[in-house]
Amino acid sequence: MAHGRGGLQPGCVIHSDRGSECTSTRFQDRIRELELRQSCGRTGSCFDNAAAESFWALLKEEIGTRVWPDRATARADVFDFIETFYNRRRLRRHKVFGYLTPPETRQRHRHTLAA
Repeated sequence: MAHGRGGLQPGCVIHSDRGSECTSTRFQDRIRELELRQSCGRTGSCFDNAAAESFWALLKEEIGTRVWPDRATARADVFDFIETFYNRRRLRRHKVFGYLTPPETRQRHRHTLAA
């Protein structure tokens, strides 16, 4: 999904934890197919997963930890949070990133590479 929506270029790094999905042969084959590089956090090191932990904290803060009536509703709410807010509208909270949204950050990065 990140490749399809984000236009990842060959050589980009995909960072994950050591969960079964990310260490599966199918996932690793797809990484190679797309000419991406895989990075996995060290077992038991919370610092390797700081960005992911930050995401989960923001998700819980924004949509809470309520109980949904069914799995489909929960999935729809999480998808909506990720696709309409987190990936498109949220501002990076640090001045180093210029308080830009993720698409603006990518556009600035691409412009810098082209220059």
